[in-house]
Amino acid sequence: MPSVSVKLYSLFFKLILKRRLQNRIQNPNLTDTSFGVTSRPEDTTAPANPVFTDGVATKDIHIDPSSSLSIRIFLPDSCLVKPDVRTKRSGSGLESRSFPSNSDNRIPRRYSYGSPETCNVASTQGNRRNSCSMELESCAYRGYTPFTHKCRKLPLMVQFHGGGFVAGSCDSVANDFFCRRIAKVCDVIVVAVGYRLAPENRYPAAFEDGMRVLHWLAKQVNLAECGKSFGKKVELRKADVQGHVVDAFGASLVEPWLAAHGDPSRCVLLGVSCGGNIADYVARKSVESGTLLSPLKVVAQVLMYPFFIGNAPTRSEIKLSNSYFFDKSMGILAWRLFLPEDEFNLDHPAANPLTPNRGAPPLKQMPPTLTVVAEHDWMRDRAIAYAQELKKVNVDAPVLDYKDCVHEFATLDMLLRTPEAQACAEDIAIWVKKYISLRGHEFSY
Repeated sequence: MPSVSVKLYSLFFKLILKRRLQNRIQNPNLTDTSFGVTSRPEDTTAPANPVFTDGVATKDIHIDPSSSLSIRIFLPDSCLVKPDVRTKRSGSGLESRSFPSNSDNRIPRRYSYGSPETCNVASTQGNRRNSCSMELESCAYRGYTPFTHKCRKLPLMVQFHGGGFVAGSCDSVANDFFCRRIAKVCDVIVVAVGYRLAPENRYPAAFEDGMRVLHWLAKQVNLAECGKSFGKKVELRKADVQGHVVDAFGASLVEPWLAAHGDPSRCVLLGVSCGGNIADYVARKSVESGTLLSPLKVVAQVLMYPFFIGNAPTRSEIKLSNSYFFDKSMGILAWRLFLPEDEFNLDHPAANPLTPNRGAPPLKQMPPTLTVVAEHDWMRDRAIAYAQELKKVNVDAPVLDYKDCVHEFATLDMLLRTPEAQACAEDIAIWVKKYISLRGHEFSY
């Protein structure tokens, strides 16, 4: 069973959340609906930090001038190390090493994109090694593109936060912590989406925002390729490390972090709670889009306790209807705020993934899907049922079921540092790396 502290925190959490949801139902149009909102005043946010102090640098980008749609990019410092595959023969055969570790001081590395300096490759002294590490942590990625031969391409993971469609943000303290953890353990660039919230912007606003981000990512790649086709490069001035030259076609519109390090052909979607609904919708639309998103390709998706529901209650919805943090009555309130009033139906295609009228594409075309569920979560049975339907049509769709855990056990602020939350992130990394590891660089577990 969950601890006493979790039970007490859950009680106060539900009282406050239910009051907020009821207030929004009574006052559904509190702000301008044309631009929308992506966060609430009560949500504590973490500022973007371009410094690799904990191994991840972040930046915020507003990508749609017609709305409040924004993203936060999480760039792990592993992108600073050039891939170096070396093999050596030992008594037991060939041993391979895919990527050098940060402690290997024989490998040149750029620990500041604003500075062309590298660690002394000939030095083997401990103080020099510590100096490199300290400078890496103190330097900031200033938005410049590093030299091409110093770049390492990383997969993209597009993340959608939770909050019942009406709360949460991509830059909240909890989401920032979670995305940093995922960026490090999965070795990916995380793109956290700040989609528009309800009731100011109801369905399908959040879903459309998710697709808009994928199109924006694909456009970034195409703009970068346009610059290359003109035979020009964006490079650093060695004389002035604070400046850079941008003279390639479209280069001024290219996001340098993604252009230098992002590999859109290995894109994974990750959705938390209601973000799982958005991720699943975006995965379906990406299948329908076909080559329109090229070169971006969704290779897998992760649904963490997805916020699915339906008119016919499942066993867990009956047994655990008053479960921790986010009970079923609050779930129905959230759907009332999200769905248009004339479309409210718990079997709506956005709410129930197994509704008969959900439409294309067929389930057999869906990407591999990992589903995370918790023992004390009323949403668990419908998520498991969806995974089983995917398995029936030969889609890789395993389910990770965590004992004695509650809804959002790996993403809620007070639970982020628990062993279960850390284990969940590592389990996700193990599965995801099957689909994002380059051939010849596969990981073994």
